[in-house]
Amino acid sequence: MHPLPSLFLSVFLAFGLGSCAQHLSHEPKNLSTAKAEVKAYVDSGAYQADLAAVAMPAKAWIDERARRGPGKLAVVFDIDETSLSNLDHMTQADWGYQADSWSTWVMSARAPALLPAREIFHAARANHVTVFFITGRRQSEEAATARNLRSQGMSGFAEILVRAEHSKTPVQAFKTAQRKRITEQGFTIIANVGDQQSDLDGGYAERTFKLPNPFYRIP
Repeated sequence: MHPLPSLFLSVFLAFGLGSCAQHLSHEPKNLSTAKAEVKAYVDSGAYQADLAAVAMPAKAWIDERARRGPGKLAVVFDIDETSLSNLDHMTQADWGYQADSWSTWVMSARAPALLPAREIFHAARANHVTVFFITGRRQSEEAATARNLRSQGMSGFAEILVRAEHSKTPVQAFKTAQRKRITEQGFTIIANVGDQQSDLDGGYAERTFKLPNPFYRIP
């Protein structure tokens, strides 16, 4: 199961309700209420404002660090809910998951860019910093993902690093290994941008920037 949509059903985690394995001493917040709060957070503009609040220091850091050099500098981005938004798909699915509909959505290559992340991307390219995407998406989705990114104004990246089709490697371990591989190619990763803590943990980046994601959590 794809790591992103498999956790759509866990939207309530965004409100600190914890995993199903935890023993709660009281009735948790109703899932319908949690979904409504997520929708209100998005519709109010607060979500976009919080995205922009992360983008500002990220762009400033890239500008500063690129001026200092030296060597081969790189920035790493996650894709889902970092570079591209799946909000349309998630709301249409009422935060549920069906493998076929998720695959159809990804292969349609029509997810819109998250504009603050795209600004970070452009800041990196303007400073001649190499950009890599590291994603939990699978090899069969790579071409559609590349097409989607380019259609949303994010061309000129070096590589999209995707998981093998049937890999069971945890997402964090996969992403850490890919950042390690990038550094072994002689790059210094000056910034790692993602919406999950698992995008950022594991090292191999000078600084990390976490975008908000109230929709799901990937351990």
